[in-house]
Amino acid sequence: MDTRPIGVFDSGLGGLTAVRSLRQILPEEQIIYFGDTARVPYGGRERETILKYARQDVRFLRSFDLKAVVIACGTISTTSLGTLQEENDLPMVGVVEPACRRALAVSEKKRVGVIATLASIRSGAYETVLRRLDPEVEVFRQSCPLFVPLVENGRFRPGDIVIETVAREYLEPLRETGIDTLILGCTHYPLLVDIIAEILGPKVTLVSAGEESAYELKRLLKSGGLWAGPAGQGGTEFYVSDRPEDFERIASVFLQEDLRHTARRIDIDQY
Repeated sequence: MDTRPIGVFDSGLGGLTAVRSLRQILPEEQIIYFGDTARVPYGGRERETILKYARQDVRFLRSFDLKAVVIACGTISTTSLGTLQEENDLPMVGVVEPACRRALAVSEKKRVGVIATLASIRSGAYETVLRRLDPEVEVFRQSCPLFVPLVENGRFRPGDIVIETVAREYLEPLRETGIDTLILGCTHYPLLVDIIAEILGPKVTLVSAGEESAYELKRLLKSGGLWAGPAGQGGTEFYVSDRPEDFERIASVFLQEDLRHTARRIDIDQY
C-alpha cells in the first residue's frame, strides 16, 4: 500500500473533470491538483510553449512526494506526454489512449468523432491512436477553440445562448457525418456534456477523456502496488497560478462542495 498523493494538472478548470472521476473511482487516494489559470488556454499555443509550461507544472507537482501524475489536459497529452515520461521517473497517465480504447469499445459503426483544442487536433494524436488500435475506424475531427475560454468564464450551463450557439456551429458538421461515438478530447468539455448531448442526440455515445484516464490510473496503481488501499484517507488540495477566488467559484459549482478559501495561489514561474 502506498499513501503518497497523486498529482493532477491542467491548464485551468478542465482537470476538475478528472478529479471528480478520481474521487469516485479512487476515493481513498490523496490528490494534489494544479490548474494553470494564469496561462489558460494552452490549446492555441506553439508546441514548444506548451512543453515549457508542462515542464513547469510537473516541477511544481514534484515538489510534493508523489507516486503518480495524471496529465488531465488533452493538449499536453497530445503534444508533450512522451517527453514528460522520458524526463520523469514516476508513472504518468495521459488522456489520449484510454479515451481511444473506450471509444472503440462502444462504437458499433466504427465512426468516431473527436473534439479537442486546436493544438490537439493539429497533432493528430487521437486519430493516430485510434487507427493503430483499429485500422478500419473512420475518424472525424473538429477543433473547438472557444470552448475552453467560455468554460473558464462560467459559460457552460444549458440555456446560455453564447455557448449553445458556439457549440452548434462546431458540432452540427460532426452530427451530419453519422458518428455514433464522440471523444471529448479536452477535460474542459465534460462541463458541456448536457449541451453536446442535446445537439448530437441520444444515438451518439460521449466518451470523457478525463474519466477514462482515472480508470487507467486505477489499473496502473493496483498492478504496480501503488494503491493506497484501506489505509488511504482521501482528500484533495488545490493550487492555481491566478486568483483563487475565480477558480473556487466555478469549481464549487462543478464539484458540488464549498471550496471557498481552500485553493492556494503559487508563482509557477519559479518552477
